[in-house]
Amino acid sequence: MDAIDVLADAFGRARSDLTRALDGLTAEQLNWRPDAEANHVAWLAWHLTRVQDDHVAELAGTEQAYTGDGWARRFDLPLDDASIGFGHTSEQVASVRVDDPALLTGYHDAVYERTIAYLRTLADTDLDEVIDDAWDPPVTRGVRLVSVVDDDIQHAGQAAYLAGLARRRT
Repeated sequence: MDAIDVLADAFGRARSDLTRALDGLTAEQLNWRPDAEANHVAWLAWHLTRVQDDHVAELAGTEQAYTGDGWARRFDLPLDDASIGFGHTSEQVASVRVDDPALLTGYHDAVYERTIAYLRTLADTDLDEVIDDAWDPPVTRGVRLVSVVDDDIQHAGQAAYLAGLARRRT
């Protein structure tokens, strides 16, 4: 197994974790927040997918699925289409209301397919290319991809935990 296969496997695991977390949730469960400052499952799923879409599209030099494939229109959120969730206020988190888990899984599946297609264009040596020298040490393509999949896995786990809490309370 080479490094590209490892990354593809990791993105696939994050996808499976997220799909299981969202499976069968009602609108109320998707949007339930344990308190007024907490994230909810829908926001976590939307955010992790937005980050993956944004970062992988930048690496690939392509338009994001969110804007290019019409997902922004389907979500119809009161946010700028460039928003990916970083720095969201409590009010902005609340504004990411999704009533159907299929919208979230559909968007994530589209981004996942783009991610895998991009990974299949790479060789292991491409992972060493510096893509951002504003950091010390500079960020390589491989480090950026690991950062994205790490973010995905963390947020998918958070979504699964919140989904479990939401299921038990209703």
